[in-house]
Amino acid sequence: MKTLHHALNITSTEAELVAIRCSINQATNHDFISTVIIITDSIHVARKIFDPSPHPYQKHVVSILKELCFFFLCHPDNHTEFWEYPSHSKWYLHKVFDSETKSFILASLYPYKLSWNFSRKLECDDLANRWKMIFQALDLKSNHFLDLVDGDNKLLELLYIKGGPWLQNFGHSKLLCSRATRAITNHALIGEYRLRFFPRKEFSCLCGQYPIESR
Repeated sequence: MKTLHHALNITSTEAELVAIRCSINQATNHDFISTVIIITDSIHVARKIFDPSPHPYQKHVVSILKELCFFFLCHPDNHTEFWEYPSHSKWYLHKVFDSETKSFILASLYPYKLSWNFSRKLECDDLANRWKMIFQALDLKSNHFLDLVDGDNKLLELLYIKGGPWLQNFGHSKLLCSRATRAITNHALIGEYRLRFFPRKEFSCLCGQYPIESR
């Protein structure tokens, strides 16, 4: 039997659990079955079924455990086994399943979100664009603000990969690195710095027009 499970942004771990969940559900619905054997090449995923610690796949785990609990209560001899069979072992059924999977074409309900990574990229790009629009409209843009540029003196673009590795762009310029350090830590020999770290010392601006000396 084939079971279609429509989902968005599904990870490989969740896909494995969905497959295990569907197979156990189908097997335990027959009274004449006393042994359920799950053969998988991802035994680490199957271990999550019996992992009591919090994880993002508990929805499927709860459903699987519910099916197994009902299966065990039906007869004392009922049991289940999990076998690990890696893909590189070239089991003949692996080839059968692989060919069937590749030949099966399913029309996506949401073609613009075919994968988790693509969906994440769209959401992160949208977040970065909205942040740019909001930031440009702020009145305090010139306060503690430093444009970061690369080696070709071009403005750095926001990245969503691994949190955006923008620190690596400081290496080409010692001046930029020192300026960025002062901007991030607010560390400069001015009133703002003295007010933060030495509040008992004088921090007023030398011109006498501002209560705190700033950049």
